[in-house]
Amino acid sequence: MISTTSSPSRGSRLRYAVPAVALSASLVLAACGGGSGSDGDSDGGGTGAPAADVLDKASGVTTVAFWHAMDGTNAEALDKLVAEFNAANTGKIEVKSTYAGKYDDAITKYKAAIQSKSTPDVIQIYDIGTRFMIDAKQTIPMQAFIDRDKLDVSDLQPNITGYYSIDDKLNSMPFNTSMPVLYFNKTLFKKAGLDPENPPQDLAGIRAAAEKLSKKGGGPADYGFGAAIYGWLLEQFIATDGKEYCDQGNGRDGKATKVLFDSPESVEVVKWWQTMVKDGLAANTGRDTKAAQAAFKSGQLAITLESTGQLGGFSKAAKEGGWELGAANYPHIKAGTEGGPIIGGASLWINGANHEDVQKEAAWRFVKFLADKKSQAQWHTGTGYFPISKGALNEPEDVAYRQANPLFDVAVKQLEGTKLSKATQGCLLGVMPQARKASEDGLESALNGTDAQQAMTKAAESLSGQISQYNSSVQ
Repeated sequence: MISTTSSPSRGSRLRYAVPAVALSASLVLAACGGGSGSDGDSDGGGTGAPAADVLDKASGVTTVAFWHAMDGTNAEALDKLVAEFNAANTGKIEVKSTYAGKYDDAITKYKAAIQSKSTPDVIQIYDIGTRFMIDAKQTIPMQAFIDRDKLDVSDLQPNITGYYSIDDKLNSMPFNTSMPVLYFNKTLFKKAGLDPENPPQDLAGIRAAAEKLSKKGGGPADYGFGAAIYGWLLEQFIATDGKEYCDQGNGRDGKATKVLFDSPESVEVVKWWQTMVKDGLAANTGRDTKAAQAAFKSGQLAITLESTGQLGGFSKAAKEGGWELGAANYPHIKAGTEGGPIIGGASLWINGANHEDVQKEAAWRFVKFLADKKSQAQWHTGTGYFPISKGALNEPEDVAYRQANPLFDVAVKQLEGTKLSKATQGCLLGVMPQARKASEDGLESALNGTDAQQAMTKAAESLSGQISQYNSSVQ
């Protein structure tokens, strides 16, 4: 049986534990460390794009320091790409990649590097660190290079670049991208008399299916539904309903001053989840994402919500367990709404402050290489992350990969079918890591019996001081 206690463990999910005070303090230092410079600035202090030919005029090898947060199989795939770039630029550019730890560790090290004026040339930062990276004023917006080179970026997926853009200006280059989908056990659906080709599309549909799937109703699974208490999933429901997670146009019309996850739409999701658990139709697997994943793999859960990054692991479990895996679009709160899910993952930032022009240009060439369709096809097939390039999907190795993994096309179609809006771009908030944790506190409290509205209102209000402190620290 599945434990119904709420575990504080984070499992393998790359999470967030950055105190707001530390965040604000580092921001003040960052803001004082270097403002915007002019294009072509060669004193190492500016953050504008350098002259396009600066590297061609340079002699010797320019070293690019690259910090990333990939480990295991993902690190192997990344190392292969770095080696290919270095081989193609022998005698001119050499990228030296360094594992900076998981996402939280990487951004913490980066903040320390800002203070010591020793930031890397390129750094990979997770999606919810975007607002901080913009406010720190250390980096050169990708748009500066794109505009300088008059580069055609129509190959980049707009629903991916949209997250990292404000007013159609791209701040960083997306790299590893994932999307959430609904996974379900087709074999259990058949045993429960449900049509496995017609998976649920909204909350009411999931409940109706769970009533037939759950052991309490005589179904073949312990529980019809179960997913980790993970703030990212709540954000997705708000976005699929076309609503915004924070004010000021999701932080894109100005700095957000409050979160909106205590809104009626969000509370409706929490109430639904709470009732599902109370009625024995859903498992409370706690915050440990591994627990929910394991329960689904073992057949204890018939339906779950997870990232496309779990497709490989779920497919392997299904094959070994003798059951059939299904995947569908992330569910809406109610059928008929026109929103869609938000991408997750991380992007690449080029540092300008305290960097020489040759380093900036070499870094840009490396980032362009990683965004190329061939590199993205290789990255996609080697890791399972979504390619940021449309053209990557037409590369032979990518076509073959998706033929072997046809369920991934669910994510492709979901991404392409999502209308880009401020809701689907996601919230840019200086304390987004803390906001995500607070929403989990509220959801967990509700699942343990607290009134849903009361739990989410308390969670939202707990952030007011942290948001205010962050905003006041930004110059």
